[in-house]
Amino acid sequence: MTYDYLQIDKASEAPLYRQLYCCIRTAVESGHLRKGERLPSIRKLAADLSLSCTTVESAYQQLCVEGYIRSAPHRGYFALDAKRDRPVLRSGPPVFTRHISAAVRYNFGTDCVDSRNIDLKSWRRHIRYALNRQEVLASYGEHQGETELREALSAYSYGARGVIASPAQIVVGAGTQPLLSILCGLIRSESCRIAMEQPGFAQAERVFADCGFETLKLPGDGGGICMDALKRSGVQFAYVSTSNRVKTGTGIPMSRRLELLKWARESGGIIIEDDYNGELRYRARPVPAMQGIADGKGVVYLGSFSKLLLPSVRIGYMVLTPELTKCYQKRKAAYNQTASKVEQFALASYIKSGQMERHLRKLRKLYGAKSERLIRALQSAFGSQIKITLQETPLILLLDVHTDKSAEELCRMALQKGIRVLPGNDGKIRMGFAGIPLEEIEDAVACLKSAWKNI
Repeated sequence: MTYDYLQIDKASEAPLYRQLYCCIRTAVESGHLRKGERLPSIRKLAADLSLSCTTVESAYQQLCVEGYIRSAPHRGYFALDAKRDRPVLRSGPPVFTRHISAAVRYNFGTDCVDSRNIDLKSWRRHIRYALNRQEVLASYGEHQGETELREALSAYSYGARGVIASPAQIVVGAGTQPLLSILCGLIRSESCRIAMEQPGFAQAERVFADCGFETLKLPGDGGGICMDALKRSGVQFAYVSTSNRVKTGTGIPMSRRLELLKWARESGGIIIEDDYNGELRYRARPVPAMQGIADGKGVVYLGSFSKLLLPSVRIGYMVLTPELTKCYQKRKAAYNQTASKVEQFALASYIKSGQMERHLRKLRKLYGAKSERLIRALQSAFGSQIKITLQETPLILLLDVHTDKSAEELCRMALQKGIRVLPGNDGKIRMGFAGIPLEEIEDAVACLKSAWKNI
């Protein structure tokens, strides 16, 4: 029997069984081996090609698994119908080229923190503690989140934000979006509409849309979402960012919080309180969460740790109302946990040790110093040419630059000098100061001044 379709290169680094498998697969796909055609026995093919029987058997087994050939007991191996209409072009693994952009020397983005001020030494210690717990790491873990972490979060969220929640009410997940997906399944009804203040929040809107909810973007005023518009909308659910309004970066004042809670009580509605960085306020004491003010009724609370600990530690938590907790308990077994079990145990240990509170106090001082130094440097460099607005808890400065150039053009000019700033939807420049080292702020602003010298 001729084997012209079998090209085996024994000098190649590719395993021999893999070469044989590929040759036979190609012969079947091209029609060279027709349906029902018998292949040589393992011993015969091994002898004819000077290969081991193990090599041939391994290739045949893989071809059988993938459905290119079949094994008939006591009869041999036969080709199956896997012919392709067009020749199959086989190539090596894809080659990925790294995108090269302008080098960033000073990063004023909003997606990072200063690596020199993260509590990495302590975090490593708690990670090691978690990894040493072999008895609990050998399973998938709890659907709702590890009990140890939920107990720690119950105490921490009350102390830091005034949130009233038992561990049974807390659901852990890998950030806000996975938790919102679960929430949408719990609150889904005939009226699947959720109100939020203009201009909206893209990440939350994406989840709501994917879950079949309609988002109503209602106008806002100095205090937040307009109550008249909310009442007229007839919605049952309102999504609010109490510590960081998207439009202004400021928090919702107490008077409006009480109005929202009154609306929830009278209408039977539910407020979804996204308290992003709520505990990071440093110019004054943080305003307590609405969930605690409402005694845990009518408010679903969302919290996270991306700017408190590490952006790469994707752990968030959701506090359900007592009614939604009962609904969740009935179906929680159908939800897979999205947060790392190792990181959950590490975070629980980190919180219980008191290190989270100590690190939070340090960050408040640090971000207060950064914001003040950056504002002074910008005012000194640009004077009346810019208007500065501080968004405290998002750790952002908004720059209204008096120029005829667009925000995108200004960002490109800055990047050419190695400075990363971001364009805002309102034509302003967004400068996040979480990632820039304190001692580099003056040099960074001087470099920005050089980049914008002709505006």
